Amino acid sequence: MIGHRFVHFDPNENGKSKFEQLLDIFMQLLTYTNGDAAEALDWLNQLDNQYKLTDDEYGMGDFIDDLKQNGYLKENEQDGSFSITGKSEQTIRKKSLEEIFGKLKKSRQGNHQTFKPGQGDEVNPDTRPFQFGDMLEQIDFTESIRNAQINRGVESFSMQEDDLQIRESDFKTQTSTVLMIDISHSMILYGEDRITPAKKVAMALSELITTKYPKDTLDIVVFGNDAWSIEIKDLPYLQVGPYHTNTVAGLELAMDLLRRRKNPNKQIFMITDGKPTCLKIGKKYYKNSFGLDRKVVNRCINLAAQCKKLKIPITTFMIASDPYLQKFVQEFTEMNNGKAFFASLDKLGAFIFKDFESGKRKTVY
Repeated sequence: MIGHRFVHFDPNENGKSKFEQLLDIFMQLLTYTNGDAAEALDWLNQLDNQYKLTDDEYGMGDFIDDLKQNGYLKENEQDGSFSITGKSEQTIRKKSLEEIFGKLKKSRQGNHQTFKPGQGDEVNPDTRPFQFGDMLEQIDFTESIRNAQINRGVESFSMQEDDLQIRESDFKTQTSTVLMIDISHSMILYGEDRITPAKKVAMALSELITTKYPKDTLDIVVFGNDAWSIEIKDLPYLQVGPYHTNTVAGLELAMDLLRRRKNPNKQIFMITDGKPTCLKIGKKYYKNSFGLDRKVVNRCINLAAQCKKLKIPITTFMIASDPYLQKFVQEFTEMNNGKAFFASLDKLGAFIFKDFESGKRKTVY
């Protein structure tokens, strides 16, 4: 007898083991604790006490043992402290990629590309008639056979040169990207955590580039009073400091990094939530947190113009809605001929990833 069998629905039964379920939560907590394994485990225990994440068969001690056995956690034998491993760092990046990029709808699969016709690696949806000099592997036989049937019918089927259709292919492009992240104190002001979404985006973007676009390059620059580069593996540990916002230092470092890259396509993504408030002049810091300081702003605008001359577009993701800040970003963007998004924290990842993908579909001459 054919029919349907109905069973009780258990939302916790999603095909994952208890270890995998707890691992997902643990990886999320590590992002919020800046990679502090002990603090993340403490939070996980509190969640377990409140929501009964474990049971008599599998307890939190079992989970910690499994973390160590599977290479996610290492214990210092001298003081008993815990720290995460490189495997954990990569897993956090993968989880961030799944969380952010996995939700986006993609129109087609494939690699970065320009729509510059030629003998490339990616199939172009458009076809054209055969021309002398076209290669055999470029012929679209489906379209060509269809043309032959239309032109001469099925009974007297034959294929001639005027039936042949060529399917173009697109060249893949290589891109060098610098992602600038504001780590000034304002990124955690007023009880709003803005640094964690920024970190997640950076981790997801780095994982996407290293796995899907290995010929691309990604440099990550953080800026506060000063600016410096960090490695991809350092992202989970990134945290805000007692800094002002030296956007000029961040842009100067980003430009210097891109000068060393040989790729013809270069771009800067900048995630910030506030106005530039700091300059370093010689060994001294010039700071002004009240309003927009014209001395600081002019330096930023000048760098935007320099980037335009070097054909380096800057895309600014402003996590703020103050009208006077939007006016500054508009002026900055117009000078660079770049783009600006006033993104909410929950949409930050979507904005960056869509812009990153669309930016690779431009023809470069």
